[in-house]
Amino acid sequence: MRHQAQRGAALLVAMLTLALVASLASAALWLQWRQVDIEIAERGRAQTQWLLTGAFDWTRLILAEDARSAQQIDHLGEPWALPVQESKLSTFLSQDQQWREGDPEVFLSGQISDVQARLNLTGLVVNGQVSPAASAAWQRLFARLELPMNELDLLLRQWPLAFAAAQTASNTPARASSSANAPLLPQRLDQLVWLGLSQATVDRLHPYAAVLPKATPVNLNTAPAPVLEAVLPGLDASGARQLVARRSQRPWNTLQEAAEALGPLGRMLDHNQHAVSTQFFEIHGRIRIDDLVQEELALVQRDGLQVRMLWRRALAPQASQTPLLQ
Repeated sequence: MRHQAQRGAALLVAMLTLALVASLASAALWLQWRQVDIEIAERGRAQTQWLLTGAFDWTRLILAEDARSAQQIDHLGEPWALPVQESKLSTFLSQDQQWREGDPEVFLSGQISDVQARLNLTGLVVNGQVSPAASAAWQRLFARLELPMNELDLLLRQWPLAFAAAQTASNTPARASSSANAPLLPQRLDQLVWLGLSQATVDRLHPYAAVLPKATPVNLNTAPAPVLEAVLPGLDASGARQLVARRSQRPWNTLQEAAEALGPLGRMLDHNQHAVSTQFFEIHGRIRIDDLVQEELALVQRDGLQVRMLWRRALAPQASQTPLLQ
């Protein structure tokens, strides 16, 4: 009887030992699988980063070539304004660079947008004071988009404070501590939440507003109807839609041509607020490798034939875009 009990205990110990070894082996295999999975994901992200860098360089060449070959105007009928629908990357390669069998398929899509088609918040403050004309334009834009006016009031209060604090810190760093309570100055539109705007308002503003490094005029050749209404006092929605339709057939080569098309409203055109060309462009690039998707947004500045990238940031995959009002 005692011998049988010892055999039973030994069998139980053996079973427990086997279970422990199996558990440790499973855990080790799982950790190894996770490491391989993480390494594959990191390698995929690195590949998409390189591919997007190449795509952004390609768009910069397109913008430089546009400056070389076109007149001093920018409009939506030019090659840079055509979106690239999702296409196999192999279709952009030469014959000796074709994908080999077994290589993952890579898909590229993207678009270049004129940021000066939007109302630039940087022009709100002129010589240290809120510009009445710029403030009125923002009021018209918020009204047209049916956005909360209390958020506009907050923006008109907070932006000058942040702008003054940034100027003080830049010009006299020793006095920067005196502006410590001022809000940070946003460098991009999505950062307007720093000033108290809701995310819903910022998302709604995105197709119509921008934050650029310097004050810029609105390009009348590319601005959507709500922006035209904002920067042209007295222009209603119907008139703005008519202007958009007219310029699509014949873009304006000069501000004088735009003034003639506007009739009496053309007398208010100002080179500081209105233009027919652009310096700043936004590039939206998207790369898909199998199930891995990487989207990025970049801001570039074109100065003559030089196209310089100012910033670049990742986007949430499959982020929806707000449709433009016409």
